[in-house]
Amino acid sequence: MGESMVLLAAPAGVRLARARGVELRVAGAESTVARYLADLGHSAAWASRVGDDPLGERVVADIAASGVEVRYVERDPDAPTAVYFKDPAPDGTRVYYYRSGSAAARIGADYAERLAPAVARARVLHLSGVTPALSADCADASRALFAHARAAGTLSSFDVNHRPGLWSPGAAAGTLLELARAADLVFVGLDEAQRVWGDGLRSAADVRALIGPREALVVKNAEVGATLFEGEGPGVFVSAPPVEVVEPVGAGDAFAAGVLAARLRGLAVGEQLALGHRVAGLALRSVEDHADASALRAGLDEHHRLEGRATR
Repeated sequence: MGESMVLLAAPAGVRLARARGVELRVAGAESTVARYLADLGHSAAWASRVGDDPLGERVVADIAASGVEVRYVERDPDAPTAVYFKDPAPDGTRVYYYRSGSAAARIGADYAERLAPAVARARVLHLSGVTPALSADCADASRALFAHARAAGTLSSFDVNHRPGLWSPGAAAGTLLELARAADLVFVGLDEAQRVWGDGLRSAADVRALIGPREALVVKNAEVGATLFEGEGPGVFVSAPPVEVVEPVGAGDAFAAGVLAARLRGLAVGEQLALGHRVAGLALRSVEDHADASALRAGLDEHHRLEGRATR
């Protein structure tokens, strides 16, 4: 569950100030996770609110075209669908958001209540730290959804995903830590943990000590690799394979989807991280927020078939 927006991007290498046209695409952290999960053979649904406008129609249609269920999306006749722009600069792509007062910012505890039956039927509920940054109501909805998941026995997954453009580290720290401690499975970058919760977090183990033991915690360290802790046990580290980066946007969501897909199939911890890296690599080599990962599905299906045969 979370906001998805219309993305406007100039042709590759052209700055917005000089562009004579833009391409219209759709992007959003949580819907990107859902799209990758659908690519990898899982049944995924995206829940949110959009404006009752052509842009909202485009957002829902694009996500549905990826094989993601959109029945839980609500249309708001009184608030718009958000948009944002990408501006490629020599020092990296800059992003400009126009999302204040969007339909998704009106997601609240009442919406979480309407979504509760779907949460109870799901194996996993995935949220990110983008949603509570949008409004106090969105933060309340995030808390309520995690409570519904806990009551139903549904695994709750949370990507800290701190966006400095939405809220400062000081404003975000308490809420993001609260939600991380409420989730069963947490994804966080070591650099963002240091930015939000303090420079004293020197290692993945320090982050685990802060958030506390849970079903699983994944601490990412950029191009170095990632560590996955389960419960009180020691962490398992898997290095990231070298990738020629075209654009980093969306790689974190791709990584989360890969880990979730592998975890849902019962793969070992090291294989969960390895699949996360492989899916993230696809995103890093693409200018799209979602790069088709369906080619990886055959390998997963074969692994699952062989594991099942060995079990029998």
